[in-house]
Amino acid sequence: MEAKTCKIFQSSFLLAFFFLISYMQTAVVAASTDKTSSNTYKIYILKSCNSTTYPNDCYNSLKPYYNKIKNDPLKLCKTSLKVALRTARNTSALVSSIKKQGGLSSAEEGIVKDCIDAIGDSVDELKDSLDEIGNLGSGSNLEFQIDNIKTWVSAAITNESTCTDGIDEGKVSKSVKNKIRKSVVNLARQTSNSLALINSNLKYYN
Repeated sequence: MEAKTCKIFQSSFLLAFFFLISYMQTAVVAASTDKTSSNTYKIYILKSCNSTTYPNDCYNSLKPYYNKIKNDPLKLCKTSLKVALRTARNTSALVSSIKKQGGLSSAEEGIVKDCIDAIGDSVDELKDSLDEIGNLGSGSNLEFQIDNIKTWVSAAITNESTCTDGIDEGKVSKSVKNKIRKSVVNLARQTSNSLALINSNLKYYN
């Protein structure tokens, strides 16, 4: 009886051990596959960003979303626009807060107000482009939709340049100039990168 019980115990132990080994092998394969996929997605973003004017900024801003973008050109462009739009809204809030704090000369106040208006227009244009890319293919003329997206993003870049030109050329204190310029330049780079990605990737969309 004891021998029989021992054999049953040994069989149960071996079966459990077999399942444990199988589970561990499956887990290792799954982890390896996930790591390979992650590396593939990151490499895709890296290669795509090499077509932009500011590849390092491009990669650093999109890398956190690699698992969402994967190898999808449309998702790449959408995500880039979302990042640019969020940055535009943050920049708009920053410039507006500088004006609200007061202490500006009349010349500075006028320049900062113009910058607020320009960045506000940039926010609207990036939002329009993001809305359009979300509806891409639903219209009767795909090429017309893509042209609209490019036009809005280009206009956003122009408005961002209007802001930096105003504070560079106007009578603005160094402290105010530095606060605004750093944020707007970062925004302009992201917007420029978005346009480059759109030019490189949406032409293949169908």
